Amino acid sequence: MTDTAITPIRIENRLYELSKEIDLIHDQLSKAEMAYHKAKSEFEIGIARARIEVGTSFEKMRVQDIADTALLQCAEEFHTLQIAEALVKAARANAQRVRTQVDIARSIGTSVRASLEI
Repeated sequence: MTDTAITPIRIENRLYELSKEIDLIHDQLSKAEMAYHKAKSEFEIGIARARIEVGTSFEKMRVQDIADTALLQCAEEFHTLQIAEALVKAARANAQRVRTQVDIARSIGTSVRASLEI
């Protein structure tokens, strides 16, 4: 049978592990946000160029048709942007998960310390 008692040392070790995980997640989130902003700027520049190109044609088009045509011309940039946005959301959710684990470990630590004082 293994010893599964929760001790202040085990809690401190877990908090230390979580602090290292937070550092890693912060780096991942930072990279994901950089990729997102790069994809967003590339998409916005591409869509602006496409609207200008479509809008200067001699064919009469509705505003929505111009926007739709421009979006189709920038489909790859749009997909890249959507993927980058999903990665940022996932990284933020992961960071929140670790923060929750830290809060739980702190609460358990407080309970363990209080029970040891009794």
